[in-house]
Amino acid sequence: MSPNREELLRLLAAKSFRLGKFRLSSGASSDYYVDCRTTTLDAKGSRLTGQVFWDEIRARSWRPHAVGGLTMGADPIVTAVSVVSGELNGFLVRKTEKQHGTGQRIEGFCEKGAPVVIVDDVCTTGSSTVQAIEAAREFGFEIVGVMCLVEREEARGRPQVEKAAAPAAFVSIFTANEVRQEHLKSIETLSH
Repeated sequence: MSPNREELLRLLAAKSFRLGKFRLSSGASSDYYVDCRTTTLDAKGSRLTGQVFWDEIRARSWRPHAVGGLTMGADPIVTAVSVVSGELNGFLVRKTEKQHGTGQRIEGFCEKGAPVVIVDDVCTTGSSTVQAIEAAREFGFEIVGVMCLVEREEARGRPQVEKAAAPAAFVSIFTANEVRQEHLKSIETLSH
């Protein structure tokens, strides 16, 4: 694991991972919660997120013109990757079409036919990632890859995203289990 990736994992474990009783947006209950925005909106976390996503995009030779995803979880990731790369544009997918002005659903980069990577913060059921994929394809983008920062490894999440993304690959930077293990390790270190 690269030093940037290791540092991002430590930051997610410290800032974004919580044990307890939580209700997820899917309606399910969980004994943990991952709020990636506390990391992706942190100055250091933003830089690390942008660098780790950009490194992964280059390692896979995807060569997109832009990165984008469903607002709100994707917003800080899109900005971080765009800034760190110095060459990728960003776009955001609204949950519904704007009811005024131009009435568009895609904000930012809007070049039909362009290769893009869809990003998201947490993938549980995959529904927000799938919404972004569908809206991007409907707009006319060519999806060359799909990435999430933390995959919760729920039974239907990955299969749903992979089906929607096909033939593009779906990559998770970390699994929730990796973040949990790092969180528990840091607690153990502090107690000694």
